[in-house]
Amino acid sequence: MKRAQLNQQLLIVLLVASFLASGCGIPVPSPTGTALPVLPSIEVTPTPPLPTPTATTPAPTATLPPPPAIWLADYLPPSLAQSIQLVEGVVQAGEPAEAQYLLQAGDGYLLSQWIYALVAPFPTITDGVSQTELLGTWQGKAGQIFDGSPLLMDEATLEIFRVIWGSPADGAVKVLPGDKLLDYAWQNQPSWAIVPFETLEPRWKVLAVDGISPLAQDFGPAAYPLKASFSLQENPAAGSMSGEGLSPEALVLNWQPTNRDAEKMTSVMMTGVTALVRATAETMRRKGITYPAQDIRDWLRSADITHVSNEIPFAEDCPTPDAWQTDLVFCSNPAYIDLLIDIGTDIVELTGDHFGDWGADAMRFTLDLYNQYGIPYYGGGYNLEEARKPWLVEHNGNRLAFIGCNAKAPGYGTARENNPGAVYCDFELLKAEISRLKSDGYLPIVTFQHIEYYTYVPQPKLIEDFRSVAEAGAVVVSGSQSHQPHGMEFYQDAFIHYGLGNLFFDQYHMGLPTGQGFIDRHVFYDGRYIGTELLGIRFIDYARSRPMTAEERQELLQSVFEASLW
Repeated sequence: MKRAQLNQQLLIVLLVASFLASGCGIPVPSPTGTALPVLPSIEVTPTPPLPTPTATTPAPTATLPPPPAIWLADYLPPSLAQSIQLVEGVVQAGEPAEAQYLLQAGDGYLLSQWIYALVAPFPTITDGVSQTELLGTWQGKAGQIFDGSPLLMDEATLEIFRVIWGSPADGAVKVLPGDKLLDYAWQNQPSWAIVPFETLEPRWKVLAVDGISPLAQDFGPAAYPLKASFSLQENPAAGSMSGEGLSPEALVLNWQPTNRDAEKMTSVMMTGVTALVRATAETMRRKGITYPAQDIRDWLRSADITHVSNEIPFAEDCPTPDAWQTDLVFCSNPAYIDLLIDIGTDIVELTGDHFGDWGADAMRFTLDLYNQYGIPYYGGGYNLEEARKPWLVEHNGNRLAFIGCNAKAPGYGTARENNPGAVYCDFELLKAEISRLKSDGYLPIVTFQHIEYYTYVPQPKLIEDFRSVAEAGAVVVSGSQSHQPHGMEFYQDAFIHYGLGNLFFDQYHMGLPTGQGFIDRHVFYDGRYIGTELLGIRFIDYARSRPMTAEERQELLQSVFEASLW
């Protein structure tokens, strides 16, 4: 029995082993002797092996070029450097070697043109030099007009002209801080300096170079030697740093294109006595109404604002002029206003002694005539209130106020509450009004009809009154009363000219001084008074004057400067 059981177990083991060896499909008898069901075959697809891990390399990234860089030369004018606004992403380099572009004096992509002026203390006789003489001084050549005096300038100006003209000769230039140049020049006359146009102020006299002055109305920089071009240039040392295809316009967003913008400039021509009477009127009757101005017309018309102090009323019943009239009661033919129109009169001063000579009706007629022609006036009017009013004007951003009065005996100023005429000077009211105008942003120009003196030297009463309005804030004080030129001075912040002489009046036969005269051309720029040009005239008959010759002008300047209160 045990043996039989052992054999049976052995048989089962063999069958199982055979099944495992074949994998499937062999019926395995159940322990009860019944056959086991045949299992379906399963086809197994082997899983592909995973790739062997390897080290990964990050994808390469593009190397961005450095942002474009500009170097600004250290000597650039401060207002130019401060005005420069770079395009976003453009940087300012600290050194030239770090920059792709250089902004400096010289040729290239022109950004800004700077104008400079050759200047001297105002009481300098010389009016101009040639470029040859100026360069000769720079190069240290002997015998030049500057007579061995060095050219004064600040450090930045020296560096700019070193680029333009090369290095100056030893001793040819004296460098001073910009704010010290003017005082040094006045204390060491004769002196000469080169300064940027925007730093001009009235105590400088601007000299023409090759006949061209930057104060001139018709100034053109093309032929003017004292200018500097500031340009963007590619840096040749940058090599591969250079921004390929990058336009300079894409670097700078904003900048100051010049320091002399004609749209910021205003010129005012101030004149002396006009009295179209006696021999002047008779000459006009014979030779033509515009005859007196035929040689100086262009001067007078060139200004933005031309001032005339016409002392005489127009009257419809004015008699035919008498060249030798002995009484001093005057009138003018209304047709003679055409002379004022012809010279481009922009403003008439009515402070003159003779405005009331022909009575109230003639004064009203005269005022009506000015209004008809659109010519404003000040210093007189239909009544006292109007006569006291300043004439206010704004031109090219310059705000100017003209105000004046008659400072002689009260009888000459006939303006009253209900009466026309010139206004008598109430100095307390006048000074208060000047201060108010100045605080309101106006540049006051004050004119006087005052006591006539036949001397170049300003007299004490004139000095007292003229200085008082300068102290109140006037920037220009001009005497309209004198029949010959007087001296001048700078007092506080004002230029005072005590008398200009005649513009149209018949006194040339009385001697040399009454045959001479000044027309003062005052220049205002960007809200500041910056300078004056003295134009000399010489009468050739009872009505007509002409520009002085160089010799006549030198003689007049010598006489007046010696009589001035410097």
